Amino acid sequence: MPLLSERAARVRRFSRAERLVHRTTAALALVCLAGAACLYLPPLAELVGRRHLVVVVHEWSGLLLPLPFLLGLASPAFRADLRRLNRFGPHDRQWLRAALRRDRTGPRPAGKFNAGQKVYAGWLAGAVLVMLGTGLPMWFTGLAPLVWRTAATFVHDWLALVLGIVLAGHIGKALADPEARRGMRTGSVRREWAEREHPLWRPED
Repeated sequence: MPLLSERAARVRRFSRAERLVHRTTAALALVCLAGAACLYLPPLAELVGRRHLVVVVHEWSGLLLPLPFLLGLASPAFRADLRRLNRFGPHDRQWLRAALRRDRTGPRPAGKFNAGQKVYAGWLAGAVLVMLGTGLPMWFTGLAPLVWRTAATFVHDWLALVLGIVLAGHIGKALADPEARRGMRTGSVRREWAEREHPLWRPED
């Protein structure tokens, strides 16, 4: 009986395919950022050495970064969540206003994804595309004239720094919410947590 009641108190949040997309994307992003750090920070560069290998790993991890997303499109659950992330309603604007005011007393209505998660997902998708678009001229130098490659390098380097900061913030938020991490790890969350953090979400048990 206790086991059954514990299962009844949990709701499914993410499918296995969605969790796999998240894990592989995260792994590729961390490898890519670690490679960038080794290329641009002299103490790390001296510690790691083998610059050519680091460059190759960095290039390929960046090039493969969209692959988990593309493979995930084969999953109906993944496509359904993409549609949720792509919709921005009045309740999302209310959530953002409360978050920007740091108002923890007022309501923060959210569906399966809150407005912050939607903004983050959209920004991250755009940032990955820009990183790819600026990284390719740096890799294949014959694709563009020198002035374009110089501009691409500038954008690539500074956006990489911003990405590192944003991802650190994302990890910090995840560390502060054990139940959200458990949902991504196991696929299910406590019903009480879902009703409190995502009151407009109507999960399928």
